[in-house]
Amino acid sequence: MLEAMGFGATILRPTYFIDNEAMVKDVVLEHGVYPMPIGSKGVAMVSTRDIAEVAAIQLIRRDTAPTKLPIETINVIGPDTLTGDSAAAIWADVLDRPVVYGGGDPAGFEQNMATFLPRWTAYEMRLMAERYVSDGMIPETGDIERLTAMLGRPLHSYREFVAELVSN
Repeated sequence: MLEAMGFGATILRPTYFIDNEAMVKDVVLEHGVYPMPIGSKGVAMVSTRDIAEVAAIQLIRRDTAPTKLPIETINVIGPDTLTGDSAAAIWADVLDRPVVYGGGDPAGFEQNMATFLPRWTAYEMRLMAERYVSDGMIPETGDIERLTAMLGRPLHSYREFVAELVSN
């Protein structure tokens, strides 16, 4: 549709937001379980700070361009491709105590979420988790380097986020 209408655009495609992990903090701290069913394929979680900065850079670039720019798609990802086990290991390392991965069961995750969220939200979260488990969210070749060059700094890491989260 953008092409058909002659528009130029930058399309940002962010992966799973690291910031969503604030929802699981209490479960990890109280039960020693990392509960998000992200599976074993890998998810390159991204900080919303990185998403916002990439968006701002692209808005300014398009606003100040001397001519219309073509349609461009940018995968906005984090620097680490994490599995459920590796995410739990980071929590364990930061907390200096055991944390285990609760497993990749999106149906059980939905049932748990439905105890405190609207059923439709829990259902949509299950669908999202099913995709993580079946396909992951793995960066394409060059995504990390492209974003690092664009930002002029390293991407925010999962370990960095978890350390900040537990220190608050």
